[in-house]
Amino acid sequence: MLEQYGLKPNDAILAEDKHMGLYEDLINNHDAKLIAGGAAQNTARGAQYILPPKSVVYIGCVGKDKYADILQSAAKEAELRVEYRIDDSQPTGRCGVIITGHDRSMCTHLAAANEYKIEHLKQPKIWKLVENAKVYFVGGYHLTVSVPSVMALAEEAASKNKIFMFSLSAPFIPEFFKEPLDQTAPYWDYVVGNETEALAYAKSHDLGTEDISTIAKKIAHLPKKNTSRPRTVIITQGTDPTIVAVGNSSGEPSVKSFPVHVIDKKEINDTTGAGDAFAGGFVAGIVEGKSLEEAMDMGQWLASLSIRELGPS
Repeated sequence: MLEQYGLKPNDAILAEDKHMGLYEDLINNHDAKLIAGGAAQNTARGAQYILPPKSVVYIGCVGKDKYADILQSAAKEAELRVEYRIDDSQPTGRCGVIITGHDRSMCTHLAAANEYKIEHLKQPKIWKLVENAKVYFVGGYHLTVSVPSVMALAEEAASKNKIFMFSLSAPFIPEFFKEPLDQTAPYWDYVVGNETEALAYAKSHDLGTEDISTIAKKIAHLPKKNTSRPRTVIITQGTDPTIVAVGNSSGEPSVKSFPVHVIDKKEINDTTGAGDAFAGGFVAGIVEGKSLEEAMDMGQWLASLSIRELGPS
């Protein structure tokens, strides 16, 4: 199937016309499982798994179809509050995942997710939720959808000294959406990515290095809008230790290494959504006021649970 649809074994891309047959092919011919997903929504469900019921709100866009019903059902089961913009013209977004060994190739058709509008965010009912929140988490995929919405949250966070977290999400974000990515960068209090995304960032920004610790330090040292807290950069590396760089206004950012929670390879079912689960556990730790070390441990723990399951469960 990878060859048929021109996909790499371990990658994350946006669907093109040649990929549109993938989704029904998976369902009709390969006994694919339908599982609620969406990168930032996975993270929201992960955080909600740890935090008090209905203390996490996810905002996005879906169509009017069975896939939206699956998302609504999963959110209800997780006691996650969702506030969707319902789009009449596009179906709910889908991500086809092909698993080979411990690799996963993800091909995303954003569809309705690509139709989110800032007008929805600015509705009094929705914006009140924004004002009442103390931590914001935004997935990099949204830079392909509504940059004004991302910037509205970023500016709200900076102006009121709230925490703004950002996920690089996929290598194509720094590769092809460099301008909007750089527009949000000054607002990052925490930025999360994996080693492939970090390398893509380094290449697109001419950092002249492929050393993950150096890349993390350079990102941590970028100019920052809210200087009341340093920027923390987190780069996961699969089963290798996670690299964390913390900015320092008066000198070189500090770098720490955090080993992952090791599990037997026989227990690994699917790595899809492992990074989202890590971010969910980490976000929950930050919301609860935990130390960096404790929040990292919570993220590693939730990721280790996730890879034992099929999909971002």
